[in-house]
Amino acid sequence: MFTSELAKLVGVTPETVRFYTRQGLLKAVKQPSNGYRVYDQTAVTHLTFITHATAIGFSLKEVQDIMQSSEQGKSPCPQVRQMLRHKIVETEQKIVSLTAHLSMMKTTLSDWADKEDTVPNGQEICCLIEDWSGQNTVSPAKEDDRHQDEEK
Repeated sequence: MFTSELAKLVGVTPETVRFYTRQGLLKAVKQPSNGYRVYDQTAVTHLTFITHATAIGFSLKEVQDIMQSSEQGKSPCPQVRQMLRHKIVETEQKIVSLTAHLSMMKTTLSDWADKEDTVPNGQEICCLIEDWSGQNTVSPAKEDDRHQDEEK
């Protein structure tokens, strides 16, 4: 099947198919007569796998490693479980950090509510930012401590 047919079958764009082919994740055979790429049923399986894996959160490099393990006859499943465990921890850490950052932003905006706007005088750009002390910042570690205290 051609690039556009494969893309439509799996629900991605033809450019996505071309990109994954350039990255070595999909294999195509070029027809000598017209230079078009032709894909077999394995490409459908691989492209579906790639879309599922990236939706879960695996990078293309990780997907490539998983596919290589499979092609070598090794079950990649234990590796995939471990990788996902690690991604969960990373994601939880990002959530803590983003939650702390969001809290700081809300507090800062609240602090700015009654501040007067100033006209730039050549020395200032925006007094809100220039006068900001950063006191409202909470490091992720402190945020973790605060959540642990709340749980006790």
